[in-house]
Amino acid sequence: QVQLVESGGGLVQAGGSLRLSCAVSGSIFSIAAINWYRQAPGKQREFVVSITSGGSTNYADSVKGRFTISRDNAKNTVYLQMNSLKPEDTAVYRCNADRRYGLGPAWGQGTQVTVSS
Repeated sequence: QVQLVESGGGLVQAGGSLRLSCAVSGSIFSIAAINWYRQAPGKQREFVVSITSGGSTNYADSVKGRFTISRDNAKNTVYLQMNSLKPEDTAVYRCNADRRYGLGPAWGQGTQVTVSS
């Protein structure tokens, strides 16, 4: 089992910054990658960024240059630094773990990010 707990969401003005955290626990060895997704009201879930166990990252075009994913292995935490936020970044952000060995993915409960104009 893998447990993911997000934190750090909130209300921020356009142009501001937030840092989200995804605390990971459980069978960490089974994790191949941690991803961040977001879903705005009335819209489909959207991929934001990922980081593999080897440290490779992949960003959605919509966030390149503004968002940065990082991790602290000692704390088993993945961070999403979000700068230059825009109202269209408003969504529930959830972290997700892709797992090895045919195991199903794990999801956090999500954290709300609201960017006011």
